[in-house]
Amino acid sequence: MQVSPADNAPLNGPIISTFIRYAIPSVLGLLAITTASIIDGIFVGQFVSADGLAAITLLIPFFTLAFAIALMLSIGGAVRAGSYLGQGKIEAASAIFSKCLITVFIAGLLFMSFSLLLDQEILNLLGAPDALKMLVLPYYHILCVVLVIQMTSMLLYYFIRLDNQQTLATFALIAGALINIALNATFIIGLEMGLKGAAWATLASQSVQILILTSYFLSKQRRLTLILRPGNWSEISKVAYNGLSEFVNELSGGMVIFLLNWLLVFYQGINGLAAFAVINYMIFISLMIYYGIADALHLLISQNHGAANAKRIRDFVFTALALIVMISMFLISVLLLCPQWLIQLFLQDGAVESQLLSAQFIQLVWPLFAANGLNITLSIYLTAVQKPLPSMCLALSRGLILPVGLLLLLSAWLPNKQFLIALPLAEWLTFILALLLCWHFSPSKVTHKAI
Repeated sequence: MQVSPADNAPLNGPIISTFIRYAIPSVLGLLAITTASIIDGIFVGQFVSADGLAAITLLIPFFTLAFAIALMLSIGGAVRAGSYLGQGKIEAASAIFSKCLITVFIAGLLFMSFSLLLDQEILNLLGAPDALKMLVLPYYHILCVVLVIQMTSMLLYYFIRLDNQQTLATFALIAGALINIALNATFIIGLEMGLKGAAWATLASQSVQILILTSYFLSKQRRLTLILRPGNWSEISKVAYNGLSEFVNELSGGMVIFLLNWLLVFYQGINGLAAFAVINYMIFISLMIYYGIADALHLLISQNHGAANAKRIRDFVFTALALIVMISMFLISVLLLCPQWLIQLFLQDGAVESQLLSAQFIQLVWPLFAANGLNITLSIYLTAVQKPLPSMCLALSRGLILPVGLLLLLSAWLPNKQFLIALPLAEWLTFILALLLCWHFSPSKVTHKAI
């Protein structure tokens, strides 16, 4: 099946309207994905306890590993498949889709089995105090099962969007988010099931979400087909290599949170962990918005890279960066002007110490939001033009080397909670590196070499 470039909006449509057409469903979809954990945090913080919120925060680094694998294959596979679609090679794109889907599903099953068998050891590694272990175990066990569904859903979401069916992809995620909200209210408030109720709500909502996504296979307009024996499995290594920076980005973020959790428990106790959960959710929301914009960008760039169209690549990048700057300014305004509203959204009125700590954390961390979206966008640009090593350098810089190094250094030098300035400092140093790399691998240079 061949698709004429003339019928392809990424290759021929108006820059701004085409970008918005891809970006809005992408942002809404990823915000819907984010909603599951954020809603859990709000309901647990308000109707369970601050300790429950701290317990959820402790699990983030571990589950990040599973999402890192899924994200690597989803973005790396979508970029490679998008390049094939840009060249009109539909069968090759379908083969990539099939290999990635099978690989992610098997990886999810293995991760679930490993997590359930070694639950106590994993909680000890995460630094869970004994007071939190019994609270978090039922939530943890159910979430291990949910991971298989979430990883598979993530891959389906990226490839369905790649095939110009953004409406279906976004509808699935928004439906899952709304169901999650309703069930959280029912299980946590109505039935008083605590953390276990939040986990069951997530499982049910994610199950509905993946059922909606799989309706893609019934569509007559789809270009991608599922091939049970796609052959040439060595291509998965190329997909993984191309999505390596996204893997490093996600995994590194989990490692930074892991280190932060240990430092916060050491210096501030469980109250500090609960207080930082508010900042962590805000960072999570901002990242999903930025990833939504960047994901739309990589779909558009990958096809134009395959078609060797440097001008459209440059125009799409500038459009994405302009949107990122506007959103960053809005988020910073909310953080600085309405901090107490954000804090009370997640923490009960009785959690006075955690609320005070959270307000202090916001004053230290807010400059991070001015640079992290720009870094993500420029990193995705490098991935989309198939420059995975430079993209991985940015991912390692902002996600691991600089924040971990600065956190360890500043926690030894600065008193109390001041070490948190390591997070915005790492983002701004990375931004300098990002500008240099993207200037070196400009659209005109990468498309000239591609030809």
